[in-house]
Amino acid sequence: MAVKGAIAKYQVKPGMTLDLSTADPGEKSLWEDVTKENSEYVFDKLRNELQHLQKCLYAQNKHRILVVMQAMDTGGKDGCIKHVFSRIDPQGINVHSFKKPSEEEMAHDFLWRVHQHVPRNGELVIFNRSHYEDILAVRVKKLFGDEVWQRRYRHIIEFERMLAEEGTTIVKIFLHISKDEQKRRLEARLANPGKYWKFNPDDLQDRARWGEFMGAYEDLISRTSTDHAPWYVVPADRKWYRNLCVANIMVETLRSLNLEFPKPTWDPATIKVED
Repeated sequence: MAVKGAIAKYQVKPGMTLDLSTADPGEKSLWEDVTKENSEYVFDKLRNELQHLQKCLYAQNKHRILVVMQAMDTGGKDGCIKHVFSRIDPQGINVHSFKKPSEEEMAHDFLWRVHQHVPRNGELVIFNRSHYEDILAVRVKKLFGDEVWQRRYRHIIEFERMLAEEGTTIVKIFLHISKDEQKRRLEARLANPGKYWKFNPDDLQDRARWGEFMGAYEDLISRTSTDHAPWYVVPADRKWYRNLCVANIMVETLRSLNLEFPKPTWDPATIKVED
């Protein structure tokens, strides 16, 4: 039960200047009549179609799908990936999380650790954080001089262009939460011993730089949303609505590839399985 419009509504068009202060993280305009309580029916339909499309993707063994997922801390990347892609055959999907670079990774160019995990034919790969951390973190935390992160825009755009021209469909999603919602989610982790492992005191340092991170995201998304690798800014304060939007974007994207099961090169009517 995909609705037409998630791609158009939340896509950042090439050349557009993004202003996150005007993007409401709590809006739910695509499914105004849906609530958290009755959203599961709609979500089930979307996941079923996504499951079917991924089976065709895997069987056809022609297209490659790369999903880049970015968000502030507690933005919901893990939960979104878990729920939206839960019905996909594990043979056809891989999720890679990119944390602080290791010594080995630091000894190479910044795209080295990313390039080895891009999808092969028939595969859907999700980056939980990505090469964009090498601009965001470097810029906001001043890990290197400005000239380092500034030139990485060009490197990333050309890297993604190469992937696209070689047959990879790229979908980049920013899960947009409010500062107030982040506070509620951080406090919920502190109130639940079972979620202590999710809390990192360093997250509070990033929260103190909220304005800087928002400015960095606005600049980054505006400069790197292209026809071959578009960004989508998805309202993420409501988890159920976030999941519907991401599932819908994925369904619309895969539909556009005209996926189908490969036709047999033999006549099934002539085959007989002997006893």
